[in-house]
Amino acid sequence: METKEVQIGTMEKQLAHWGEKLDELAAKVTAAGTLAKAEEQVLVAELRVKQLHAQAKLTELKSAGADKWDGFKAGVESAYKELEGAFKSLGKN
Repeated sequence: METKEVQIGTMEKQLAHWGEKLDELAAKVTAAGTLAKAEEQVLVAELRVKQLHAQAKLTELKSAGADKWDGFKAGVESAYKELEGAFKSLGKN
């Protein structure tokens, strides 16, 4: 079983990876045409919200004591699955 620190490190790396992919997508949207740009800007904004939610959950997890670890971990994993699912649906994972 991984330690709390290892799990948090893994989650931080994945969140950073998704942040980079989201930045790449945002740059492509900026370069796209007007119609595509408007539709994709909404998508990028939705992904940013999911990313911020996952980051907030990770911050909570870092400060959680051992007695609250399982509860916070479940919330973080849920937020990560939601963000991961959004990226997979785009083919951007």
